[in-house]
Order: sequence, then structure tokens, then C-alpha cells
Amino acid sequence: MSTQSATYREVFAVPAFRVLFVSRSIAIAADALRIVALSVLVFAATGSPLLSAITFAIGFLPQVLGGALFGSLADRLRPRPLIVAGYGAECVAALTLATVPLPTWARLVLVAVVAVGTPVFNGASGRLVADVLTGDAYVLGRSVSSMASGGAQLLGLAAGGVAIAALGAQRALLLTAACHLVAALIVRFGLADLPAVPAADGGGAVRQSWSSNAALLADPWVRQLLLLQWLPSAFVVGAEALMVAYASTRGFPAGAVGLLMAASPLGMLVGHLVVGRLVPPDTRIRLVAPLVLLLGLPPVAFAFDPPLLVCAVLMTASGVGFAYSLGLQRAFVDAVPERGRGQAFGLLSTGLMTLQGVGPAVFGGLASLTAPRWAVALAGVTTVTTALLVPRRRFLLDSGAVNTGGRKESHDGQHTVERRGAHVPDLDPGPLEPAAGAGAAGDRRPLG
Repeated sequence: MSTQSATYREVFAVPAFRVLFVSRSIAIAADALRIVALSVLVFAATGSPLLSAITFAIGFLPQVLGGALFGSLADRLRPRPLIVAGYGAECVAALTLATVPLPTWARLVLVAVVAVGTPVFNGASGRLVADVLTGDAYVLGRSVSSMASGGAQLLGLAAGGVAIAALGAQRALLLTAACHLVAALIVRFGLADLPAVPAADGGGAVRQSWSSNAALLADPWVRQLLLLQWLPSAFVVGAEALMVAYASTRGFPAGAVGLLMAASPLGMLVGHLVVGRLVPPDTRIRLVAPLVLLLGLPPVAFAFDPPLLVCAVLMTASGVGFAYSLGLQRAFVDAVPERGRGQAFGLLSTGLMTLQGVGPAVFGGLASLTAPRWAVALAGVTTVTTALLVPRRRFLLDSGAVNTGGRKESHDGQHTVERRGAHVPDLDPGPLEPAAGAGAAGDRRPLG
């Protein structure tokens, strides 16, 4: 593996990445605005905190179904029309929510149906990013995307409050529709129309999705990399979701909630900036376990009821720990079959979204049985335990290079395959037409 670090200039010099970065950032802000506006509408119509909470998670949980049944479409269909269709569906759904007087159950069903396709659209976007950014540029590209994701979510939440106050919750959804329309137009006119990857066996999308997901999860190395990206995030997001309840039980002033909620995204921004840009690639790998510990240890201190400012510092420090994923991303790209990258990224996105919906529910339930401080602390403890999943450095490094899924150069220059653990088939054999100017190889809530 090359130890040379990439630069932001190199990353943003790639036209396809710029298009995906801008369009996805706009879409994430729109999603955050929709969550706020729709939650307000549902609570106003029903007066039910439970339905309001379900509204918050309804865009995440159905992704399990989409990833399991349709994940292979991320590779089987041309990426540009697929991504445009995804943003178009979000636009139509938001426009319907804003203009049609639907009952609450119909609103939730509409959002859930659109969410089923999210892993497919995200998988296609992730596949393109891995195709057009190579080596350390890929890691830096994912880093800046994660930072933009956090910033876009904060912007969307803030804009949601302003828009609801100025326009009302129903009309505020029109802004969501407009943002998704802009994202769709950016992709349609800014991204090259790249070809799809032929199906491996000519079989149906559902059958291929099931078999390919099973093959990915059966590979111990791929499974370990997936769990390392899924579990710490799910656990610590469970702690973040309790900040409102924790601030209430501590009697903190009204503005404390905003301070505590913003602390972790701020830390994530700092962590990705420092680790992604200033830390050499090999060092990022060695920092995976320490950063997982940094992610989980600060919430443990909430068991001792520290002062407000200390709580904010603790959550900021925890957010820095999210940079642990930068040491895993290149290994993940190289570990999955090149012809099945779209589905692999769809599976990664599905797990992240689903578990980030489940984590707050689990630790919220624990908080109702005990107390918020104990649930926050337990979320930190469980995050710390995931550091045990981090492999030893010699497992990550193979003859001075990140594990490439077992692909090595033989002495005669030909590729041979020697994969650790269970064999994962090359899901879509045959030559792949590269993107113009693309190289050969290769979130918290993921960005593309």
C-alpha cells in the first residue's frame, strides 16, 4: 500500500466525485428537513410521542428490505438514471406530503416505500466513488463526504426549524421537494451516463441480491469489516439520542440540549479533518482501535453526572472517535469483489441506517427502565467492547499492503486470488467499462 497521503485538491479534481458530493449533500439536508417537518405534522395530528418517534425512524428501518431484495440493482442498472430516479422519487414523495391531505398512516407508508430503494441508490453512488477515486484519495473522499454529511444534517435540522416557523410544517416540505429536484438535476446533467455491469448468471435481481449478500456475509474478513463499521456507530448514536432525556433529568437550561446534540457532530468534523488529512495512511490503520475506545469511553463518564460543560466536552471527544472508520474504508473496498461493489456499499449503508434506528430504541428502552445516565454509560461500554473486533495490525497488513481481498500479483504479472476465509464469488464477471478518467480500484450516516 502506498503511504503517500492524498490532498483535497486531488479528490475534488475528479468531476464525478464533485457531482456526487454536491448532490448528496443537498439531499441529506433535505432529508433532515423532512424528518423535522413530518414529525411536527404527525405529532400535531395524533398527539402521540410514539408515532412521532416512528416518523423519525421510518426512513431508516425499511432499508433492510430494500438491501436484502434489490441490492444487486446497484450494479445491474446504469448508475446515472438510477441515482436520478432515487432523488426523483424523494422529490415526488415530499411534494405529495406537502400538497395532499393524507392520513398519518399513509404519510408513513409513503416515506417507508421510498426508503426501500435507498440502499440501491446509495449503493450505486458508493460504487462510483470507489471507481473514480483510487488509493488514499478514496479514503480522503469518504472522509470529506462524512464531514459534509454531518454538516448537511445540522443545516437541514436548523433550516427545518426556521422553515416550519416561517411557512408551517406542511409548506416546509416543499423545500424538501425542491432540494431533491435540484440534486436530481445536478446528477442528470453533471454525471456521465456510465454502463451497467452485466449480471453474473442472468438470473433475477432478487435471487442475486440474496445470494450476493449471503456470500459477502459468509466471508469472515468482509463480515468483520462490516460489523466494525456498523456496531460502534449504532451504540454511540444510542447515547446521543438520550441527550434530551439526560438534560431534562439533570435540570440543565433549555439551550443545553442544542449544545449536547451539536457536540458529537462537531467532534466528528474535527476528527475526520485531522485524521483524514494530516495522518498518514498506515497510521490510520494503527489508530482504529484507539479511536474506537475514544468513541466509547467519554459516554461512560455520564454515569457520574458531570457538569454541563464537561458533558459537552465528553461528547465532542466521542465524536472525534468516529474517524476510526477511515482506517477501515480502503480495506473494505479492496475486500469486496470489484464487480459487486454497488451491492456491497448498499449492504454497508443498509446496516448503518438500520442499526442507527435500532440503537436509540434499545437504549431508550433501557433509560425508561433505569435512568438516562445509566443508559448513556452502557451505550459507551458496549461501544468500547467493539474494539475487540479490531484485528491485529498484521492482519490488516499483508506484505506491506492493506488486505486486497486476497488479490496479489504473481511473479508473471498475472492476478491470482487468495482470499481469507470463505470465498466470495466475483459477483459480476467480465470486463467493466471504467468511468472516464477513473482508476481501476477502489457514517455515521454514509454520503454516497
